[in-house]
Amino acid sequence: MTIRGFVDEDLEPLLDVWLRASLIAHDFLSKDFFPAERHEIANRWLPIAETLVCEHEGQILGFLALIGNEVGAIFVDPDAQGRGIGRSLMDAARDQRPFLELNVFEANWLGRRFYESYGFEIVGRHINERAGEPEVRMRFEPKAPRVDS
Repeated sequence: MTIRGFVDEDLEPLLDVWLRASLIAHDFLSKDFFPAERHEIANRWLPIAETLVCEHEGQILGFLALIGNEVGAIFVDPDAQGRGIGRSLMDAARDQRPFLELNVFEANWLGRRFYESYGFEIVGRHINERAGEPEVRMRFEPKAPRVDS
């Protein structure tokens, strides 16, 4: 399993992972939401994001997109979940940033459980205007190393 930077050839496999994982994690959203969101990801967000890809034997198993300290997306192939891929991607992001923030749909219990177990804390709530669904704002700050005196 390798974590590396996104290359253009990753686009279609990455969008496939996103869609299959989204249909599970976001089953409360209208099916009409996904085609427009796919277009936004491919044409608006990925071009400005720093995207990390988890790959094994040429297959993309997951990805994480960062815009500054914002985790804009993290998705793992449903067939590969539970193998530490999400944690590895988040660790790589954590190692590059002083803190991380993200929005997650309130109804996305899979995502919220993952973020809470990683150490993210809720810092706010709002409505996602495109989806019309409530989201929570979460923040992760790595604990400073302990200094013994």
